Amino acid sequence: VQLQASGGGLVQVGGSLRLSCAASGLTFSSSVMGWFRQVPGKEREFVAVINWSSGRTYYADSVKGRFTVSRDNAKNTLYLQLNSLKPEDTAVYYCAARSSDTYYFKDPRRYDYWGQGTLVTVSS
Repeated sequence: VQLQASGGGLVQVGGSLRLSCAASGLTFSSSVMGWFRQVPGKEREFVAVINWSSGRTYYADSVKGRFTVSRDNAKNTLYLQLNSLKPEDTAVYYCAARSSDTYYFKDPRRYDYWGQGTLVTVSS
């Protein structure tokens, strides 16, 4: 399984970005894919998750209403649309995947596969 994240960059407060995560080798019909973020010195933080088959999503309270997770079945690609960005959104964003659903989808230890991370910097 390979996950390739991209789309990070420098954006001003209130701006938008779209992150992508191209996936291969995964059994998509039963998989769960998520986005996490991490800043130096802190633990990796849950951002959003999507069940690949049902499309059901869940968000961290800190991003609810601003971020949207989605997937393109034909392209095997996961997306994270980031709107109304704040300085506290600055982090390295990682996509992650596991082959089956889990109640503990907020726990990064539950994911088997990770992308390499893409840096999002929000300037004030």
